Amino acid sequence: MGMLKEFKEFALKGNVIDLAVGVVIGAAFGGIVSSIVDDILMPVLNPLLPEGGWQSMMLGSLAIGKFLSAVVKFIIIAFALFLIVKAINSFRKKEPAAPAAPTTTEKLLMEIRDALKR
Repeated sequence: MGMLKEFKEFALKGNVIDLAVGVVIGAAFGGIVSSIVDDILMPVLNPLLPEGGWQSMMLGSLAIGKFLSAVVKFIIIAFALFLIVKAINSFRKKEPAAPAAPTTTEKLLMEIRDALKR
């Protein structure tokens, strides 16, 4: 029963739930990017490519059209994530660093100073 309880605590922590939501949203965003690349961007580029289409592009015996599509999708997603992280970082408050605690030497010097004042 202990392992089940530990799993329940782990699965219901805020970070795990946030991660799950992020994965679902990421999958949906990946679908949107796939549609943009496959249905909008590549049809525009198809007339410019040899053999009239990106999916039929071959390099020797390797079909590189789908690979190039995946690379374009990756670049779009990576750039979008870069912009999101950059925006989040700019909105975060820059908290001033807390002053460092005095070292033992500084504490001793303060005690000597206070003793001399008395």
